Amino acid sequence: MTKRIGVHLGTTGGASNAVERAQEIGANTFQIFSSSPRMWRAPKIDPKQAERMRELRAKLDVGPLVIHTSYLVNVCSQSSEVREKSVAAFRGEIERALALGAEYLVLHPGSWKGLTRDEGLKLAAESIERAIEGLPWQSTPFHILIENTAGAEFSLGGSFEQVAELVERLRHHAPVAVCLDTCHTWVSGYDLVSAEGYEETIKQAAATVTLEAVRVWHCNDAKAARGSKLDRHEHIGEGTMGLEPFRRLLNDARFDHCAFIAETPVDDPGDEERNVRVLKSLVK
Repeated sequence: MTKRIGVHLGTTGGASNAVERAQEIGANTFQIFSSSPRMWRAPKIDPKQAERMRELRAKLDVGPLVIHTSYLVNVCSQSSEVREKSVAAFRGEIERALALGAEYLVLHPGSWKGLTRDEGLKLAAESIERAIEGLPWQSTPFHILIENTAGAEFSLGGSFEQVAELVERLRHHAPVAVCLDTCHTWVSGYDLVSAEGYEETIKQAAATVTLEAVRVWHCNDAKAARGSKLDRHEHIGEGTMGLEPFRRLLNDARFDHCAFIAETPVDDPGDEERNVRVLKSLVK
C-alpha cells in the first residue's frame, strides 16, 4: 500500500490549485481550509473549482482530501449565540466539503468553559447533529473527524476517552471517525516518544477510539514538553519529540489505512516540501 503523506496547503487562486501544489512538493494527500478560518461568513464553492478539484485529484491520484474546520467554530460553547453561529458555520463547512468531494472534515470539539464536561459533550453532539441534518452525505465517503486536543483546561477532546465519548454519542446520527494529532497527543500527556510509551499510547487509543476509526494522523513535532498542554507545532524531528515516533507511526501496519498530514510551521519558502520529504524518508 502506498503511504498517503501530505501537508496543509494554502488555496491561493482557488482550492483546486492545492492539488497541483501537493504533487509539486511530492505529496499524495493534503489538507486545506475551505474558507478563511477566522471569519464566520464564507462564500459558496465555485462549481468550476469543485469540478477541477475532482478531475485533478483523479488524474494525479491525490487523496484523501482533508478539510480543517474554521478555528471560530465552538460547538460546545456555553454561549447560545456562539453556539448558533458555530452550528451555522459548521453546516457551511460540511456543505463545502461535500461540494469539493472531500473525504474528511476535521473538527476540534471546542471549549466547555462555564459548563461541566458532560454538558459540553452533550452540547457538542447536539450541535453536530443539527449541523448535518438533511445534508446528502449518505452516498459519499465523507466523514467528520473528531480531533484530539492539547488538553488545555475546558478543552473538549484532551483525552482519547473524551474523543471516544463524542464519537459514540454521534455514531448513529452522523458519519464520524477520528483524527489524532501527534503534538496534541504528546503535550496532553501521552508518551509517543519511548518505544514502551508508544505501544502503551496506541494500546490506549485502541481501547477507546479504536484504531479502525483513526483515519488521519496530523504529524506535528512539538515545541513544548510532554504534558505541557501547549499546542505549539514544530518541524518534523526538530522539536521535543524527535524523529523516532514518526518513524514508528509511519511504519505501523495498524495505521496502513490512514493519511499522514503535517501541519508544521511555514517559516521559510520550501518548508512544506521539506516536512513532506522528511516524513517520506522515514517510511521503510
